[in-house]
Order: sequence, then C-alpha cells, then structure tokens
Amino acid sequence: MNEKTVIVKDLEKRFGAFVAVNRITFEVKRGEIFGFLGPNGAGKSTTIRMLCGILTPSGGTGTVAGFDIERQAELIKSHIGYMSQKFSLYEDLTVEENIDFYSGIYRIPPDKKKERKEWVIEMAGLPEHRHSKTAILSGGWKQRLALGCAILHEPPVIFLDEPTSGVDPISRRQFWDLIYELSGRGVTAFVTTHYMDEAEYCDRLGLIYRGELIASGAPEALKTKLMQEDILEVLCQRPQDAMAEIERIEGVKEVALFGRGLHVVAENSQEALPLILRHLADRGYQVSRAEKIVPSLEDVFVSLIEARDRIDSHQMAGDGNR
Repeated sequence: MNEKTVIVKDLEKRFGAFVAVNRITFEVKRGEIFGFLGPNGAGKSTTIRMLCGILTPSGGTGTVAGFDIERQAELIKSHIGYMSQKFSLYEDLTVEENIDFYSGIYRIPPDKKKERKEWVIEMAGLPEHRHSKTAILSGGWKQRLALGCAILHEPPVIFLDEPTSGVDPISRRQFWDLIYELSGRGVTAFVTTHYMDEAEYCDRLGLIYRGELIASGAPEALKTKLMQEDILEVLCQRPQDAMAEIERIEGVKEVALFGRGLHVVAENSQEALPLILRHLADRGYQVSRAEKIVPSLEDVFVSLIEARDRIDSHQMAGDGNR
C-alpha cells in the first residue's frame, strides 16, 4: 500500500504571464483518499487537468498510475476514472444505455461487459430503474451512477472534482461510503471539495492557494500542528453584537460566527480569555461558555490563507520601497 500512484514534483502551469500552478510537489499512495482543497481560482482544476493528461505542464514532472503526464497523456486517460459535479451522464438515455455507452468508450471486453454492468447497477442501487431514463433519477442516484460509469474499467486512480455538489446530506454520506469501499480495494481517490466536513473524511489533504501548495498532511495533524494562533469558542447572548466588542480586545485577531456561537482567533488564549470574559461582563453580556478548542479545518485554512496574504503584502511593500 506504500506504492505511489500520483507523484508530482515542481509542477507548473503558466498561461502567458499568469502562473496558475506554481511549482507544487506532493505524492499520493495507492488506496489513499487525498483531498485537494482551495478557494475558487486557486489552481485546483488546472492541476487536475494536468494530472489527467488534458493540459500539458509548463514545467516540473509528474506521473499518474506509473505514466508520465507529459509524454504518456493518452495512456493516463485509459488508466484513470474522472467524475465531476456535472456527473457526465446522458439524461435522455436509460441507466443501462449510459453504462453501455461508457463500456464502449473504455473498450471493456464483451466477456466482461455484462459483469461490470451488473456491478454498477447494484452498486448504484438501481436494479429497479435499469430501464428508466436518467433524467428522472434523484441527484443521489445520478451521482452513484456517474461514479459507476467512471470506474467501469476498474482504474487504479479516480479523480473526483466536487463530486457531491448539489446532492442531499444522506446521499453525500452514502457516496463517501462507496469511496471508502474503493479505497479498501486499493483504488486511489483524488478529491476536490468545498465541504469542510468532507475534508475530514480524507486520509490526507493538500491546500492550494494562488497556485501554491501552502500546506499538506492528515486532517488531525493540520489542526494540531499548523495553527499558530489559538481558537476560543464563546457562547453568549447576542453573538452578532458581541463580535464587535470582542474584536476591540488586544490580542484578538479575528472573530467569526460559528453555529450559535463565536470562534475567536487569539494570539494567546490564556491572556485573551479573561480579557474577553471581563469585557463582555462589563457590557452586560451573559456568557454560557468560553474555552479554548481544537480548531476546525475551516479555522486552519482561513488562518493559513491569511498568513500567506500577510507574507505577500509584506513582500509587495518591500518591492515598492526598493
């Protein structure tokens, strides 16, 4: 299981003067679920297109399933599965007809075609809908059918680009159960997602921002080792009003609404906590809870992105003073 199915070194993509992906390096092991996260425009899709053999890199090297992303792009395409949030299904075809279509694209041998079709129909939970038009299926069913079509040819690596966007929470959970099942069989899953709770399901994560990989590691490691600041959870009356009060306190860097309470980013929780309690009490706020907590992934990513923005702004200021 230590075999590497995705290896990227100093990978770069330029469009004219614009650097979309800036010398990123990472590896993904066989059977690993690797989450690739970042804001819109960060370089996620460009990276995936290079790894899938669709875009030619401007620099660096990479292999997927043992094939070179620059010299063996066509071989990569036949050894990976790809699924996006648009599901890539033909709505006017039946469930069976969609599977038949993809069987043809992937050139599945006739003696194996029936077995793979039945596997997809069972996996997607669609035995009673095999002759139904795909257009009438729910979002969750379409999602599982699209996954089945993407892995008909049993690829060792599957790329899932925002695969759960627009489906209900139960379908999302069922979808992840399928991903775990595939991972257990040694299939590598490379996933992009906007949902922070889904990021927790991944074995490892990479955070890309402005084309650079600014952090990578297991979710727990990112939460416990990469936060330079402390996170306090404050539950009090009128949290929206309390935000403005807490922001004035020395040592507090940021305050954000989080559920029914507040997450306070502080340089030092031991110093900030008594100041916050005293400040709110003096202004008549009742506080039901205030304590240091393990940061959420959302806290970590916001902190890392803001830290990178500060570095960039200092560099720009330095360049301007030369």
